[in-house]
Amino acid sequence: MKYLIKKFCTLIITLFFISLLSFLAFQVIPGDAALSKLGTGATEQKREKLRREMGLDRPVLEQYGIWLKNFGQGNMGESYTYSLPVSEMIREKMPANLAITAMSFLMMLAVSIPLGLLAGRYAGRIPDRILTVCNQFVMAVPGFFMGILITCVFGLALHWFTPGGYVSYQESWSGFFGYLIFPSIAIALPKCAMGVKLLRSSVIGELGQDYVRTAYSRGNSQAQVLLSHVLKNSLLPILTFWALAIADIVASSVILEQVFTIPGLGTLLVQSISNRDYPVVQAIIVLIAGLVVTINFLVDLLYGIIDPRIELRG
Repeated sequence: MKYLIKKFCTLIITLFFISLLSFLAFQVIPGDAALSKLGTGATEQKREKLRREMGLDRPVLEQYGIWLKNFGQGNMGESYTYSLPVSEMIREKMPANLAITAMSFLMMLAVSIPLGLLAGRYAGRIPDRILTVCNQFVMAVPGFFMGILITCVFGLALHWFTPGGYVSYQESWSGFFGYLIFPSIAIALPKCAMGVKLLRSSVIGELGQDYVRTAYSRGNSQAQVLLSHVLKNSLLPILTFWALAIADIVASSVILEQVFTIPGLGTLLVQSISNRDYPVVQAIIVLIAGLVVTINFLVDLLYGIIDPRIELRG
């Protein structure tokens, strides 16, 4: 319980400082929010009136307190550019990012776990050498360039999808997932390669433990030993990698949106930065950072469940 309380307090404090730094960062950036919303043709009186209505004439910390309270209630403010609630704009764009993140992560697990076990089991032999060469090649290719390669090969050459032909989930769920599978592959491949490499090392270390020899002496088959004993202990060291991989997948989806022309949070973020639409930019940054911190918190809890010794040390 002490371990849980300590981690939860750390989570709350971290989220608080993320929100505070994000808010203050946009306070020091040159620019007038009222001017951005009204345009350069507005008079000084109109700008001052709007500043009072937006609460920009109040002290910075008071503004932050009001923003934090509203943000906690789901009110992320209003876009300067579109005069729409930021929460509605994010909800409209978020499904694409959630789908890409989930699909990429599932692909990473589905590929890296069996191949990592295979490489570890046959370390130094032909299957391991083939996987090592493939891993080195995939890890050497940046995700952005991988997206371009997939677009050229599967989009332009094989015509498996139409580049730029994004289909909204509101139009067709099959078309939506069918289009997003290709950017998901581009994001997942480097993560798969790293996952295989890490799991291979972990499996090799576990295969030399005494409990493995004991399991074999009890008549367990090779598959039973690998899946029931070795895999569980081998996964613990790479949980942190998977947590960081989710965060990296979210960041990569922002970049890959530009390659595959996907109207998600990444596209909205880029447009909002160009338009100096700070409420939108701030909300997206806080959400993404909050997601990363929360995932790390959940991984810490999972560590404590899998290995109770960690909780005792905490």
